[in-house]
Amino acid sequence: MAPAGWAVLCCMFLAVVVLVRVVVVVRGRTGCRPGKKGSVCVLVVAGSGGHTSEIIRLLGGLSPSYSPRHYVIADSDGMSEDKIRTFETSRQTGGVQREFTIHRIPRSREVLQSWTSSVLSTLYSLLYSVPLVFRLRPDVVLCNGPGTCVPLCAAGLLLGILGLKRVLLVYVESICRVESLSLSGQILYHLADYFFVQWQPLQAKYPKSIYIGRLV
Repeated sequence: MAPAGWAVLCCMFLAVVVLVRVVVVVRGRTGCRPGKKGSVCVLVVAGSGGHTSEIIRLLGGLSPSYSPRHYVIADSDGMSEDKIRTFETSRQTGGVQREFTIHRIPRSREVLQSWTSSVLSTLYSLLYSVPLVFRLRPDVVLCNGPGTCVPLCAAGLLLGILGLKRVLLVYVESICRVESLSLSGQILYHLADYFFVQWQPLQAKYPKSIYIGRLV
């Protein structure tokens, strides 16, 4: 066989191996309980405006065992960092310092951005997300809709595909989504280990989702 033929066969074999590995990881995600004992390292994806306010309300109900918390925001987000620092400062009680960090990556998609340019900006954001997630190695990625969460969740999934660490993906759809999912939700509905919605009409449309009521 010619060298070109062997190269094609090798590429096909590698593609099949990668595909099988992806299927095994994705189909085997249900039931994972990282951090069942001890602390749980959480990567929290915060978005501008209401997304950050919602995720902070959600974090307020979690136990102190969800620590350290690593927040990730878009580099063009000028308000979320102040909200996060205010929230974390308010939780420092009895002299106990809870560990948290804040990281910035390029925004994957702006409001009303075209589909074509969104693909390019998401790939650019992924270049920053992969090394960040590989360095932090969280037990859980927690997000609620900002476009920035898609490349971060992809990076978490990649950790599992490569067999480096099993990362639990938890998605909570924004309260403003009553009858339809956000673009991030439509993508992560098929990848998240736990997919929560805050309105029953959404749960009826998407049977894999879990209805948890309004987080207000």
